[in-house]
Amino acid sequence: MNNDFEIEIDNFINGVVIEQSDKEHFEAKRNKRLFAEAFIKVRQESGMNRKDFAEWLHIPYRTMQDWERGVSQVPEYVLRLVAYKVKMEKERERL
Repeated sequence: MNNDFEIEIDNFINGVVIEQSDKEHFEAKRNKRLFAEAFIKVRQESGMNRKDFAEWLHIPYRTMQDWERGVSQVPEYVLRLVAYKVKMEKERERL
């Protein structure tokens, strides 16, 4: 995984902030979408499809599908851990 990918993921994650305002609902939906896009980018970087990626991570397929579709939001720490795992496995040439 190259540094550009890591920076891009950090930009997605760091750019997502929920502000307390009348637009909180809109922001929450935006955050889900941004986290979903970031998670999809991480999965695509792995070269795996949804089913294989879910099995590789030992998480339910439906959970991962909901994260990618923005139905629910992947926790930030999970997104960071998954991105780190993909990065390390690519560097070790296991992916």
